[in-house]
Amino acid sequence: MPDMPPAETSIDPHRVRALLAAQHPDLAGLPLEPLANGWDNTLFRLGTEFTVRLPRRAAAVPLILHEHRWLPQLAAATTVPVPVPVRLGAPSPAFEWPWTITRWFDGDDLLGLPVAERTALAVELAGFVADIHQEAPADAPRNPVRGTPLSSRDEAFRGRLELAGMPDPGPLLASWRESLAAPVFAGPAQWIHGDLHPGNILAKDGRLSAVIDFGDLGRGDPATDLATAWLTFDGAGRRLFMERVDELTGTDAATWLRARGWALNIGTALLAHSDDNPALYALGRHAVDAVLGS
Repeated sequence: MPDMPPAETSIDPHRVRALLAAQHPDLAGLPLEPLANGWDNTLFRLGTEFTVRLPRRAAAVPLILHEHRWLPQLAAATTVPVPVPVRLGAPSPAFEWPWTITRWFDGDDLLGLPVAERTALAVELAGFVADIHQEAPADAPRNPVRGTPLSSRDEAFRGRLELAGMPDPGPLLASWRESLAAPVFAGPAQWIHGDLHPGNILAKDGRLSAVIDFGDLGRGDPATDLATAWLTFDGAGRRLFMERVDELTGTDAATWLRARGWALNIGTALLAHSDDNPALYALGRHAVDAVLGS
């Protein structure tokens, strides 16, 4: 997880409004408010009902296209709202890449919710992962990092442990070796969200209101998503989540062991590269502590 890459194109409200006027003129007069510059996309709120997402670098374009093609299929499998495109933006001389308009979801991401209060969402989130963790078609995308064998992250993980400010590497390596020793996923490859952490899970009035940001959508080992047991919950919430996932899917012990390794991998990456984002740094600290305490 290197530092956030720079934008490769300039995206501002004037440019977005011009794109809307050219391709979706019925929406062009709605209020437009900048929301965020993420790793891959720049987001705007459009009126009260929509979100506009535009790739800020070329590497994000295939991810947008994956969402265009595959998110409607995943949405049909779950009752939890996901950001299915409601309008598509086509490449043009005014903006060289495809872009998306999705529904706006009311709710706050779980990064701002105390960990103990997330327990009430554990059963619902377990239902969501059980819904989407179905066999993926052979032409579904493969993420080069998420859903892969845990051993593919070994070099990067060990390198992070040498960085200043990281926790004592001894316990981290011991836990990591246990996860690496688990049997590898034998397939068939399943759909995975790919980045199922609290910042991509929204809640309102004590219920899940959406799961967002499917940029890492792909097929592979569901253990990557199940790492959210350590990323999102405390001990009580984690037990509820794991028990419900087991009831719905029959997940085996080896998968949970790999999931714990994924949580450790993601947690240390956040610690190493989120100095400028206190919320993500705190998430990394929580994940590492949760793994070491489990």
